[in-house]
Amino acid sequence: MATKKQIILPIVVLSVGIGGFVAMSAMKKPPEEKEAVDNTPLVAVKQVEIKPMTFSVNSYGIVSAKYETELVSQVNGEIVFLSESFVRGGFVKKGTVLAKIDSSDYDADLIDAQATLASARATLVQEKAYGKVAEEEWKRIKDGVPTELSLRKPQLAQEIAKLNSSEAGLKRALRNVERTTIKAPYDALIESRNIGLGSYVSKGTPLGKVLNTDNAEVRLPLADKELQYLIKKGKNAKVNLIADLGGEKQEWTGTVVRSEGVIDSRSRMTYLVAEVIDPYGLKSDKSELRYGTYVTANIAGNDAGNVAVVPRHLIVNGQIAVLDDEKKLRYKPVNIIRQFGAEVVISEGLDAGMNIITSALDYPVEGMQLALPEDKILQEDDSEESETQLAMEEKE
Repeated sequence: MATKKQIILPIVVLSVGIGGFVAMSAMKKPPEEKEAVDNTPLVAVKQVEIKPMTFSVNSYGIVSAKYETELVSQVNGEIVFLSESFVRGGFVKKGTVLAKIDSSDYDADLIDAQATLASARATLVQEKAYGKVAEEEWKRIKDGVPTELSLRKPQLAQEIAKLNSSEAGLKRALRNVERTTIKAPYDALIESRNIGLGSYVSKGTPLGKVLNTDNAEVRLPLADKELQYLIKKGKNAKVNLIADLGGEKQEWTGTVVRSEGVIDSRSRMTYLVAEVIDPYGLKSDKSELRYGTYVTANIAGNDAGNVAVVPRHLIVNGQIAVLDDEKKLRYKPVNIIRQFGAEVVISEGLDAGMNIITSALDYPVEGMQLALPEDKILQEDDSEESETQLAMEEKE
């Protein structure tokens, strides 16, 4: 049978334990309430600007002369005269005498041709007289029938042929004399000269090369898809040509005069040809555009109307993400009319002032709530003001 001590001792120990637990629980501070965390995704936005735009197409090319002429000797002989302007880089006017070939033999041939022609004319006059005499004599013979030969008609025809041949010989001799003088075929720049004073040349010998200075041309390669942005595929379009000369950026204005009409088999490019009037400024005060210059070209295109330009990477499956008035995610379908570099031109789907989302979203869902960085800043400012006010009230 248990004694009183055995019964009371456990009760006392249990009571002490419970009392200690209660006392410790009373001393423990209650857990602080945690502030609610705002997990709304932050996004960056950019307002849409709608502006009028005129398309342009960029290209490049090398400036060259519209006409290039290789001067070639058409007669044989010694070079007896060279113009001081007939040097590489010299400018000459149309008709300027560049060189002369010894014409002594051709002058003699001309005298022979003139003499032969005079003799042929005299013989023809004499033969015509013989024919009239023969015709008068046959009129006295009543029963006879004259023949062509008896009337000297074959002889007359022969003398006419000799006269024509003599006239042709005279023209040939005159032409050879003229060919001994080498003249500039147009206003030109001398690109090269292959002869010297005293050189002997024969038919076909290259004398030099001249470049026309009235007009310059630039071949401009374009991808076939770029032609859609040009009016009439670029015909008569204005072209701005840009080059760095002497460390300075310079510009010239030209006009597209034609298309070469074929697609290059190697580059798969279409070539437009732009023309620049008076490239060397010989008839005006504009800066010279030297042949061989590498230029970049900007070709004026058609009117695109009022459009928006946005980064290309924001377009996904023909749609762009925007932030509506309630700061929710929306997807807007857009119509892209051109892409160049890292940007695209949009004609439909966006309005001026609309906020497009420029930052990436991890798990975008249309209609989800979003926030801007300034919204977070305002919330933090409001929270700090509330804490300050609460602290002041407790202090009072």
